[in-house]
Amino acid sequence: MTTAQQGFLWAEQTTEDIADLAGDSAVAVQPIGAVEQHGPHLPLVTDALIAECFARGAVRGLGAGAGVWVLPTLSYGKSTEHLGRAGTIALSTATLQAVCMDLGASLAASGVRKLVFVNGHGGQPSLLDVVARDIRHAYGLQVFSVMPARFPLPDGVTDPDPFGIHGGFVETSLMLALAPHLVRLDEAVADGLELGELYRARRHLTLEGVVPTAWLIDDVSASGVVGDPAGASAGTGERLVADWTARLAEALTEVRAFSFPPFPPVRRREGAAR
Repeated sequence: MTTAQQGFLWAEQTTEDIADLAGDSAVAVQPIGAVEQHGPHLPLVTDALIAECFARGAVRGLGAGAGVWVLPTLSYGKSTEHLGRAGTIALSTATLQAVCMDLGASLAASGVRKLVFVNGHGGQPSLLDVVARDIRHAYGLQVFSVMPARFPLPDGVTDPDPFGIHGGFVETSLMLALAPHLVRLDEAVADGLELGELYRARRHLTLEGVVPTAWLIDDVSASGVVGDPAGASAGTGERLVADWTARLAEALTEVRAFSFPPFPPVRRREGAAR
């Protein structure tokens, strides 16, 4: 068994290991998050850490020889909405797109044909969808983007706040399970709770949804939290991690087996202009 078959971290392989990968079936997984404020109780690295833990956990669960490799985490992301809050480090849209395009070019040059972004930051799914298609067009890779936090909540787990999108119950529970030493639960606050009242009378407008509102953190929160961390626990976080990691592993298995079928030549009707 080669070193590449034993491990799953791309950066720990040798160039010979990578050259031996089966180009048509090997899947490169790119965890991507953000370094941004998460209120007074969660660390700046929350999104990047969550993305990395899910990516590594899912690929590890696939077992040796799965042909799925985790790339080094892209910790910086598009955090424009949090600029101005101390600690936030944001890439511009153009910069992050360029980084992702360079990633696609490099993977293509290594013979890889499938790339999955595992995203931990809610401010960049649309950007990743756009750049995925650009990579597909420019370099021929099949590209997929997944945000584990968009998987359904496990049975019996309910977020008490429908707008709990940043530093709330779910995210705090995840961090209590993954890195409890970085959580300052005694400093947690609830904020942004008036959003329910703001949007209740609107038929179509939402914070994020069918007709989303472009927002900055200063529009919706004084503390930097959007949600209610009350009741968050490591136990709930462990249930979320187990369920979402399993779902991500299933998705990666589907990605590994997926390919677009070749289209047959278009047959022209008799008498059609040529």
